[in-house]
Amino acid sequence: MATGLVIYYSRSGNTKTMAQTIAEAMNKAGLPTSCKSVDQTKVNELLEADAIVVGSPTYYGRSASPIAAFFDETVNKHGKLDGKIGAAFSSSANIGGGNETTILELVNMMLIHGMVVQGDPQGDHYGPVSIGRPDERVISQCTRRGKRIAELTLKLFK
Repeated sequence: MATGLVIYYSRSGNTKTMAQTIAEAMNKAGLPTSCKSVDQTKVNELLEADAIVVGSPTYYGRSASPIAAFFDETVNKHGKLDGKIGAAFSSSANIGGGNETTILELVNMMLIHGMVVQGDPQGDHYGPVSIGRPDERVISQCTRRGKRIAELTLKLFK
């Protein structure tokens, strides 16, 4: 059976809230999904999941160092994530704080691994973003993203 994994780094709790919302939506859509902070996740767990969603706060227009370091550890898994579903999300303190560059950085790493990344023609096209504490709009976008990821994963990994 297909499974999902949501990995995040969060200092303030904002990115964690987004991660939990996405994982909950994936579970409700029928894809068994776990949600873990990056410091509690082993790289080998990526091999077991069919959908991998990664979230990071934005620091200087890029992901937080624990997320970047985690992806650095995936080098020896190159080619083994090929065909898995990938998605990303981010939070920042300010509008124009670099959320999209952070998401695109994460998506670039996923694409290099051969992962399948689905955009969204509505709302947050690259992935959910939050400015400060996630509000109703952000929660809605996270729920939508989690549902879409689950549906795509279940379609591809019957």
